[in-house]
Amino acid sequence: MAATVWTDRGRRAVTAVRTVSRSRSSSNHTALKSQYDALVIGGGHNGLVAAAYLQKGGVKTAVLERRHLLGGAAVSEELFPGFHFSRCSYLLSLLRPHIYADLELKKHGLKVYMRDPHAFTPMLEEGVGGAPPRSLTLGADLTMNLKEISKFSQKDAKAYPAFIEHLDKLAAAIHPLLDAPPVNIPGVTAGSLRTRLAAAKTLMPIVKCGLKLGRNIPDFYEIVTAPIMKILNRWFESEPLRATLATDAVIGAMTSPHNPGSGYVLLHHVMGELEKEKGSWGYVEGGMGGVSKAIASAARSYGVDIFTEKDVGQVLVGADGAAGGVVLKDGTEIHSKVVLSNATPYVTFKKLMPQGALPPEFIKAVDQIDYTSPVTKINVAIDKLPNFLALPTPNDKPGPHHQCSIHLNCESVDVLETAYKEAMNGRPSARPMLEMTIPSVLDPTLAPPGCHVVSLFTQYTPYHIDGKEWTDQDREAYADTAFDWVEKYAPGFKKSVVGRDILAPPDLERIFGLTGGNIFHGSMSLDQLYLARPLPSLSDYRSPIKGLYLCGSGCHPGGGVMGSPGWNAALIAMADLKRR
Repeated sequence: MAATVWTDRGRRAVTAVRTVSRSRSSSNHTALKSQYDALVIGGGHNGLVAAAYLQKGGVKTAVLERRHLLGGAAVSEELFPGFHFSRCSYLLSLLRPHIYADLELKKHGLKVYMRDPHAFTPMLEEGVGGAPPRSLTLGADLTMNLKEISKFSQKDAKAYPAFIEHLDKLAAAIHPLLDAPPVNIPGVTAGSLRTRLAAAKTLMPIVKCGLKLGRNIPDFYEIVTAPIMKILNRWFESEPLRATLATDAVIGAMTSPHNPGSGYVLLHHVMGELEKEKGSWGYVEGGMGGVSKAIASAARSYGVDIFTEKDVGQVLVGADGAAGGVVLKDGTEIHSKVVLSNATPYVTFKKLMPQGALPPEFIKAVDQIDYTSPVTKINVAIDKLPNFLALPTPNDKPGPHHQCSIHLNCESVDVLETAYKEAMNGRPSARPMLEMTIPSVLDPTLAPPGCHVVSLFTQYTPYHIDGKEWTDQDREAYADTAFDWVEKYAPGFKKSVVGRDILAPPDLERIFGLTGGNIFHGSMSLDQLYLARPLPSLSDYRSPIKGLYLCGSGCHPGGGVMGSPGWNAALIAMADLKRR
């Protein structure tokens, strides 16, 4: 189980609080019917997007969520009285603009606090001449960025604008691929002329991508295949800048900045967009559950029936080999023409399918999908804002750097490499990479007055410790290690803690259904992208079972790109229904 601690000191610190709520956004006050056109397993953001588009297309749809609240990994939970956390996912960026507009999410309550600056990396060093330690802050202001980088290298400051322009060109070229299914290779290469002509349309996004890349195709090939350090070393010489940029290449991935393919993860994070601002990341008011709540509100407005605490036990497969609905764990059968699964491919095919419904060779391939995760998420309630030695602020007042992703133990690539190697040897990192966010600096709805919520997205931690299951003692010891490091950067942090929630990889799997604890529903490695995501035979969202579709982040374009898998799967399912 996850280790959740609420101290006596914490209870004294918050005087006027509500009872911890178990938000039962259960249903739209309608009864669960026995027959629908489409059923969506899982009320995460992609499942909700799929349901909304299906219903808009005239397909009567229901969403079945096993937990007591909607959102999957994008949820808000009041873990301690008065403290509301984005318990798993914690930042918004890769919500596709057309989905934001189509579903009118702003009208349905989605409010985002934009962050600028966005990255803060303090150093652990002795200040010179009584000055505080140095730090690196990056944001939208290029002049400020160059001034910050100049503290470490004038050469790097001169190179930085060209580097950002280079990444932006590559990221912009990929956008056509995000919002379309991968190329239909079987359709293009086989079948009737009519089939081939129809399948040829799936070539258009990749053609557009190639045209946009133009002479940059070799650069794109390099960034998706090379270690990120090969690229960063070519551009920069200062360690803090290289390490700060490298963190975005390994975040959420059990990989090293020196491993091939880490470059793509960086590009994946550069592709973000919010409120028409490229590369922006922001905090959702009320936590990440606000995204799911807005999508669910839009879906309900179209007529989708949404239910929580409806745990699917198995997909019903008829004698004809086609999906015909689901049976809940309480024995209730619900029939449908199609079923869309927002669960990971592993859960869908290994846990929700009847015995013998899938060929052994297919199951063997599913077993080979990589779900390795390095992440332990720690949610912390504090009664005082952290004050960093590198950029102190008086009177507990937040500075611009408090709204950033605060990178701790990230001033050296060697530190990241050592942390990675420790986890690969079966032990949590002794000096973990820590990405700290304090969303309550911008969103006052998250914590009582004077208090704050802190998210620590930490790595590297293995799924098993020395081959054994995590114990509560292991969780507490690792959290203590992480807090000791935060304390070095911001003395007084440990005394400010009034509650903490520790989610190791097995906890992320158990609570949120993330196989292996992987936040992307499968590693974002080159062998698991585009035509190979999650498997070469599954890249078009259709499964070997007729009428069963994948709509989650385990599909193209992958984890973090909110809405695209659900949108693509819904369109394909509707097209198949029309052909029946």
